[in-house]
Amino acid sequence: MRLGLVTYNLAKDWDIPTIIERCKTTGFEGVELRTTHAHKVEVNLSKEEREEVKKRFKDSPVELVGLGSVFEYHAIDSEEVRRNIEGTKEYVKLASDVGAPGVKVRPNGFQDKAGIPREKTLEQIGLALRECGEFASNFGVEIRLEVHGEGTCEVPYIHRIMEIADHKNVFVCWNSNLTDVDSKGSVKSNFNLVKDKIRLVHINELYREDYPWRELFSLLKNAGYEGFCLAEIPESPEPERLMRYYRALFKAYTE
Repeated sequence: MRLGLVTYNLAKDWDIPTIIERCKTTGFEGVELRTTHAHKVEVNLSKEEREEVKKRFKDSPVELVGLGSVFEYHAIDSEEVRRNIEGTKEYVKLASDVGAPGVKVRPNGFQDKAGIPREKTLEQIGLALRECGEFASNFGVEIRLEVHGEGTCEVPYIHRIMEIADHKNVFVCWNSNLTDVDSKGSVKSNFNLVKDKIRLVHINELYREDYPWRELFSLLKNAGYEGFCLAEIPESPEPERLMRYYRALFKAYTE
């Protein structure tokens, strides 16, 4: 497993040269660029600008792991859902152009207050993902569903969405939420629901004792996971110092 960084929130104000330099200096091997942040890897980039982003990462030891979008498909308004699907497709094209192998999307809750059955919302999300996954497969880009949102962050719901999507190019981004943890303090039962679909892992504050980090990393290893674990951590006035400590703790847990 390899350690990387999510640019939300620690690196939200860094440009690409700064991201690459700080990751290289502290031993972080990859990065997922969150959209809407200061690095400005967005769909308005020209062809030349896209090529420049790709070249910067290609010429560095830091891998561009993916683009972290905020597209979601749970809205009641069908036109809003369509805008999110089409937006996903545009970022798939961007990912292909800049050399990113995946685009992260997310569910962001149910419509309980509107009286819409949860199964209907899950179906809507799953079918949207299937369309996006099919489109992205033509560009060699994965669609990665973050375990996210009120209610929808519960892994059994993510499992159900994966069943509905039923597409070989739609994957899961494990998000290390407390809702992963059962009454015995274990994530094993939830992990097993999606382990064959995990393509990316977000991790957060490794000092937290209410999340079984050692168990998670063991489960990932036993499942044959060789991808990135990406630190999604808050800002710091001493970012490089924090990143060095974080890497040391990650190594202690995983080696």
